[in-house]
Amino acid sequence: MSSRFKIILPAIILCITATALGQAPVERPEAIIEKAVKRLGGDRYLKVDSQVGRGRFTSFRDGAILQSQTFVDVIVYPDKERTEFKGGKTKFVQTNSGAAGWVFDGDQELIKIQTEEQIENFHRGMRVSLDTLLRGAWRGKGEIAYAGKRPATLGKRNDVVRLKYEDGLTIEFEFADDGTPAKASYKRSNSEGEEVTEEDRYAQWVDIGGIHTPLIVDRFTNGKPSSRINYETVEYNVRVPDSIFDKPSNPKELKKDLKL
Repeated sequence: MSSRFKIILPAIILCITATALGQAPVERPEAIIEKAVKRLGGDRYLKVDSQVGRGRFTSFRDGAILQSQTFVDVIVYPDKERTEFKGGKTKFVQTNSGAAGWVFDGDQELIKIQTEEQIENFHRGMRVSLDTLLRGAWRGKGEIAYAGKRPATLGKRNDVVRLKYEDGLTIEFEFADDGTPAKASYKRSNSEGEEVTEEDRYAQWVDIGGIHTPLIVDRFTNGKPSSRINYETVEYNVRVPDSIFDKPSNPKELKKDLKL
């Protein structure tokens, strides 16, 4: 018997056995990821090197709107991001590049180096992101597994892929039958040492240059709405100068709108 059939037969036997027992065959997490990548645009999605999003960010507390601001978010993969928030006369800028980061507080007109906690939060956000899973940036740092199915919309169930990093950080991603990402959730500790569950839900998918894109990302904290990202425009593969990630010497430079 050839080595090829030695590899294939166990999978066939597992499938037949599961069917005989009235169980669905166990899904391969890699196959679910491949389907999701194809759904999001295949090679076009994988070859994106930058993204510029503009829209409105809204935060909630106890079901009521706490704050609503416009934003410009610039990402250069794999580890650069600059986000500018504006609400009324208030402006706040957060910029990260690798292990470095700075923020601009428009109320105080101060530029500050990010704290270790702020930089850690940025990197955790990258590690738990859908892009990190689908583009494979987790490889060599964690493992994936199939975690079964969960109820979704009426009569439908989502496939769940679990990503666990070597340090224990675990994220569960849910995908619809056609491969469309539905949710991502993980647990973290808050400033008081309490365990908090964060969940992102993706909605209002549109095609932008052949890339399937969610215009709405809702964040739920311990099951309650905590924020909404509502994109008005998203552009891919924009030429972004490295200089926008450099810390300015003069706060006045940051009062101007970001030009790309």
